[in-house]
Amino acid sequence: MFAQEMWLENDKCAVIRKSKPGRKRQELLAMALGVKVGVKGSFFWPPLKLFACPQISSLVRRAALTSNDNHFNYEKTHNFKVHTFRGPHWCEYCANFMWGLIAQGVRCSGLKSEGLYRVSGFTEHIEDVKMAFDRDGEKADISASIYPDINIITGALKLYFRDLPIPIITYDTYSKFIEAAKISNADERLEAVHEVLMLLPPAHYETLRYLMIHLKKVTLNEKDNLMNAENLGIVFGPTLMRPPEDSTLTTLHDMRYQKLIVQILIENEDVLF
Repeated sequence: MFAQEMWLENDKCAVIRKSKPGRKRQELLAMALGVKVGVKGSFFWPPLKLFACPQISSLVRRAALTSNDNHFNYEKTHNFKVHTFRGPHWCEYCANFMWGLIAQGVRCSGLKSEGLYRVSGFTEHIEDVKMAFDRDGEKADISASIYPDINIITGALKLYFRDLPIPIITYDTYSKFIEAAKISNADERLEAVHEVLMLLPPAHYETLRYLMIHLKKVTLNEKDNLMNAENLGIVFGPTLMRPPEDSTLTTLHDMRYQKLIVQILIENEDVLF
């Protein structure tokens, strides 16, 4: 039980009201948003919408968060870089909430960044990168000083592959790759995949080869980024290959084979290319 001053705009006078149990947080949230309490037609914003507001005050912060005095010791090592998030953000590692509108903390960077290619960057920043390449690819600046969040760059790369009118693994070879993935014998399956690779146009083949060399480097840092060939296959399968017909059932049925094909390409990059 506590008393909280509530200013009412209609008569410009201060009224002291005692809050009932469970109303403390609502009253503080209402004060921060300028919403009248006890007035017909007034309402409270859902917490999730409130947290998305970049102008949230420290008053709401104290009311919305439960204090936690526990301290945790983590054995995992990180490669941290100072990072500025666009809004309030939860730490992906310890699940604690980070506050601040300028610099909320740090996050892992580079090939050792946890969840590389799985974690998404901010959509608006990814679109900025896309437009920069659309305007003039040679002058596009994607350096760490401009985009310190590696997930923005990885997101832009995935977007590029998804938006290609003809996927890297072409429609003409799609069914052949799927059939190769269904072969149970590992050696025969690898040989079948190699034969289909030879059917790709030179530009598609070289792009795929270059990408697989990079993704193999990502898997070499699996201890830190937790992204092995199978996980990358889940991410890049639907990105690099799509069925010729726009069928949801076909896509769902083929997802495991799409994943397997990319996984095979990564694990056997030195043999297949």
